[in-house]
Amino acid sequence: MSEQGYSDVVERFLKYVQIDTESVPEKEQVPSSEKQKDLARVLVKELEEMGASKVRMDDHGYVYAEIPSTMKRRIAVPVLGFIAHMDTSPAVSGKNVKPRVIKEYDGGDIILNKEQNIVLSPSAFPNLAAYQGKDLIVTDGTTLLGADDKAGVAEIMSMAKHLLSHPEIEHGTIMLGFTPDEEVGRGADFFDVEGFGAEYAYTVDGGALGELEYETFHAASGHLVIHGRSVHPGSAKNQMINAVLVGMEFQSLLPAFQNPAYTEGYEGFYHLDSMHGSVDTAELTYIIRDHDMQKFEEKKAFFGKAADFINEKYGNGTVHVTVKDSYYNMKEKILPHMHLIENAKLAMKALDITPIISPVRGGTDGCRLSYMGLPCPNLGTGGMNGHGRYECACVQSMEQTVLLILKIIAIYSGEEV
Repeated sequence: MSEQGYSDVVERFLKYVQIDTESVPEKEQVPSSEKQKDLARVLVKELEEMGASKVRMDDHGYVYAEIPSTMKRRIAVPVLGFIAHMDTSPAVSGKNVKPRVIKEYDGGDIILNKEQNIVLSPSAFPNLAAYQGKDLIVTDGTTLLGADDKAGVAEIMSMAKHLLSHPEIEHGTIMLGFTPDEEVGRGADFFDVEGFGAEYAYTVDGGALGELEYETFHAASGHLVIHGRSVHPGSAKNQMINAVLVGMEFQSLLPAFQNPAYTEGYEGFYHLDSMHGSVDTAELTYIIRDHDMQKFEEKKAFFGKAADFINEKYGNGTVHVTVKDSYYNMKEKILPHMHLIENAKLAMKALDITPIISPVRGGTDGCRLSYMGLPCPNLGTGGMNGHGRYECACVQSMEQTVLLILKIIAIYSGEEV
């Protein structure tokens, strides 16, 4: 299969990343930011123009569409879905993204912003070495890029355009889904699994080309509100309780090496994501992760015991702690449907893509969707260094991902490889 004709994925991507869709933590409504619907409306318009069926956006900003079956042979073909999220991480601004393409990357430093001395360097990001000679899309260093997950959005849209433009290609029914608020853990809250109508799906929301993931963390969020006692520092002895210092003390109670900076593979962690406040009141937010359910439950219990210790030391009500499960390891729901993994590996082999199968040190919408009855492993997109100003994407990897999605569809439609 030739790559010719798939370059529109880059054009789409460059367009989508310039639409600000940053989600907002701690907001109960979905979408957490109305501006996510700006991209949703663009996708609806494009899907309608390319001839997709059953195109709709619901009140929560979810976008759904169908590519009808073109099968002529009488063989059983499952309804497949492909899903990506529209929002970008609130870790770094997604407003006024200025993407540019670095042609044939030479392997050295990439100056993102000369005035602010922001440099994307292989010394800090060794993964860049694998992309020498490739074309990279970067930012001006003042924002993230949004490859997580607008690369996945663009790749699915490019696939849809190709199939709808070539009705002679035999394939089963394909469902498309685009979600809001994945980055704040709410991407599956209102996903219409029954209305979506797929038997199986893939999220297209990963990193390097070839990533194929079906093991994720068990995940929870932890939120602390600390009530201090503000007293004039000149007369504070035995009276003041500094809420910020109590927060620091709470952090010191957690295992020092169960921290993202010291863990890898299947190792879990506590991650202090934000801390702000004053002597009177402070708030800390955490994410708690582990691949093993028993260790996950132990981590949550220890988190609560640390809060109990603080309350015993400073008085009941000093710390109010809330722990809320976010998603669970999808492996349990994928194992009965390993054809999803085997067929993706076959598609990669046919395209000379090396499968990278490893546990996800994070999560995707597919985690919760798998537990909602839609088995849903994850494919890489060609993006790198997500959630930060050093985020970038490889043009050739994005184009190959479009081919990979098409090859997976072909295999499920009966193509021999």
